[in-house]
Amino acid sequence: MKGKVAIIHDWLNGMRGGEKVLENILDFFPEADIFTLFLDENKISEKIKSHCIITSSLNRYRYIRNRYRLFLPFFPAVVEDFDLNGYGLVISSSHCVAKGVIPSPDALHISYIHSPMRYIWDQYPVYFEGVRGLRKSFIKHQASKLRSWDVCSSARVDYFIANSNFVKERIWKYYRRESEVIHPPVDTDYFQPLKNPEKNYFLAVSALVPYKRNQLLVEAFNRLGERLIVVGRGSEEKKLKKLAGKTIEFKSDISTEALKQLYQNARAYVFAGIEDFGISFVEAQACGVPVVAFKRGGVMDIVEDEKTGILFEDQGVETLMAAIEKCKEMENNRPHGFSTADIRKNSLRFSAEVFRQKMKTYFQERQ
Repeated sequence: MKGKVAIIHDWLNGMRGGEKVLENILDFFPEADIFTLFLDENKISEKIKSHCIITSSLNRYRYIRNRYRLFLPFFPAVVEDFDLNGYGLVISSSHCVAKGVIPSPDALHISYIHSPMRYIWDQYPVYFEGVRGLRKSFIKHQASKLRSWDVCSSARVDYFIANSNFVKERIWKYYRRESEVIHPPVDTDYFQPLKNPEKNYFLAVSALVPYKRNQLLVEAFNRLGERLIVVGRGSEEKKLKKLAGKTIEFKSDISTEALKQLYQNARAYVFAGIEDFGISFVEAQACGVPVVAFKRGGVMDIVEDEKTGILFEDQGVETLMAAIEKCKEMENNRPHGFSTADIRKNSLRFSAEVFRQKMKTYFQERQ
């Protein structure tokens, strides 16, 4: 491949799973330039900041930066406006519109898909279930336009990488394109089991938004009377706190060290929604903690049912409660219950080193 390297990332205003993937890709291309719609330098790592970062025209306006999700219909035109002439390799790290950039005709474009835009595809009904009237009509029209653009722009990608088999299926379903699965990197060296954990609560780490289905957790733990700690923030925070009983505690803005300690001392990690991959599942397993989760999505790549966790079949309170009770039974069923060593070993399939090796091979095969 000749020419410079451009990496397109939807927006840089925090350090989540997508940004961890970006950091690892930058290790392969230390001279790469980064293109992004929005940038908040106070919320990204020094590694990312050390690169030349080109932002979109929308980033000039504070009002738009602070409410960027409201301007989604404008994103396709804005991302297409990035000038990629002279870049021989274009890598898009995409969960929104990054894959829709327009590379030079002779450039190679590889797209790492964290998720096709879930709010216009499979999660559309959940995101907009409460919308009514003229606003609903407007959103339906814009979502339809975005779907058409999303499919058409997928033709600009030479090779797709999916972050899970669940995402691979959706790439085929929506774009009719094949992809290779390379799971995101997880810091399994940092997240380690504790020798004598407390094991006196269950843990959920999640954005408090509708599609994560945290209300199911609250209802189930209210009825079970078991202690649950919920880490996260989001639009449903006030609603969930109002519904929660005395055994449920909410935390937000905690340090990475505090999060690790919460994982280490948990009886199990619980989740009732559908994740594209689920880095927090792996972080919990790296700490030797079993996962109780709905049997769909990225968790299917991570959790071995009744060996490293419990997977339940439908998103209902009764089914979730039964899964939690089953987890408790296995916790006490020594030596035939959960093994901290087995759970930890399972997590190592998703280490940063495994990610780097797979990505290195992938890029080498396409040069």
